[in-house]
Amino acid sequence: MGLDLLFIGIVIIWIIIGTSYLRWHPFFVLLISALGLAMLLQTPLIEIPKVISVGFGNMFQNIGLLILFGSFIGAALEATNATQVIAQTILKKFRRLPLPFVVSGLGYIVSIPVFCDAAFVILAPLAKKMALGNRLKRNGLTIALSTGLFSAHVLVPPTPGPLAAAANLQLKNLYVLLLGGGFFALILMLIGGFYAYYLFRKGKFEESLTEIAAHTTQEQETRSNLNFSLAIIPLALPILLMAFAAFTPFLSAIAGLYYVIVALEFLGDPVIALLVGVLTAFYLCFKQDLSINDVIKKGIQQAAPILLITAMGGALGSVIQQANLTQGFETLHFNASIGLVIPFLLAAVLKSAQGSSTVALITVSSILLPLLPALGLDSETGKVWAILAIGAGSVTVSHANDSYFWIVSQLGEMSVKEAYRTHTFATFLQGVIGFILLLLAFNLLGA
Repeated sequence: MGLDLLFIGIVIIWIIIGTSYLRWHPFFVLLISALGLAMLLQTPLIEIPKVISVGFGNMFQNIGLLILFGSFIGAALEATNATQVIAQTILKKFRRLPLPFVVSGLGYIVSIPVFCDAAFVILAPLAKKMALGNRLKRNGLTIALSTGLFSAHVLVPPTPGPLAAAANLQLKNLYVLLLGGGFFALILMLIGGFYAYYLFRKGKFEESLTEIAAHTTQEQETRSNLNFSLAIIPLALPILLMAFAAFTPFLSAIAGLYYVIVALEFLGDPVIALLVGVLTAFYLCFKQDLSINDVIKKGIQQAAPILLITAMGGALGSVIQQANLTQGFETLHFNASIGLVIPFLLAAVLKSAQGSSTVALITVSSILLPLLPALGLDSETGKVWAILAIGAGSVTVSHANDSYFWIVSQLGEMSVKEAYRTHTFATFLQGVIGFILLLLAFNLLGA
């Protein structure tokens, strides 16, 4: 396991050098990384093309239409100036709050029912518009959104990771996890929000939020005839559809609702939900006599490089999955005083090594079940503490082998170097500071 981790570390360093200093295109850097790592891991040469192709294709299959439809929505909202209307309304309603915390809170709420990748695709154009063209402000709001989405994604059911972890640890009371995970995710959101606020403040222009709102209002009046209720529909409708679908398991016990549940699950599938958003966005274009073909063309142009880079990141992740990252953990014995440190470290190592927070949650919770008595976490509340520790570790850290990293960097219009300095560092702060606070709370309250 140690040698495999060393090889992965070497590849990560190469990605940083290749994209930041050599300034090669991320797609090509990731391709070289996938090929090189496969050879270092002694993957049979005849299998390397298949491993890379499967990883590329699976990632494209999982998020390809999400990114494409999200780009269509974003292009349509830009063409109709709907993003200006939405941004102006938010700024006006929350002018007394620092904007990064407003965006973080929005991400926190949305990511409970909606997968963070899809939610970021939907909301990224809004964060970009509220930055008013200032790069540092845009980076701050992008990080506010990414960390706000990420915090609830790894901790609050009904997202898949926490649910799977609860099942693997045989947790019976899911509502305790819902409350505990929701509160701890709020703490992680605030950690990311404070760092995003620091970045936002580095923008160094003196417009207050009231002046920004007035500026956006004036631009809206001259360029758009939409009101907020109409402008928000392409964003809100997919989120609501996915949210309704997330709670259909709670309706399954009610007789006579089979067809309602099937309809909600169909409409709430992220691809279908975003397609509904695309159609409503196209309606806004039709209402303003804009060319839908031009919007589609622009959306494809925006989505193509993001799709290629993200899919190649999936190919690298597929190669990394050939490594032995968990071998030997099942047979180790730990002192009970270590408590939550073991699940956190296991999740952090797996997340950093293979990229997927959900995989880290599922894998570590599977490994941890027989270790719970030795760690003093075999009670119902102890299992919740363990899941929270795994969740904190599964945030630490998001970098080049994580599809979310590429979605944030590309849609946030960041260079790879900027993304490492902001998004990756923000997830490091969320994970480490969050776990320290969790450990303090655990030592005070006990399992």
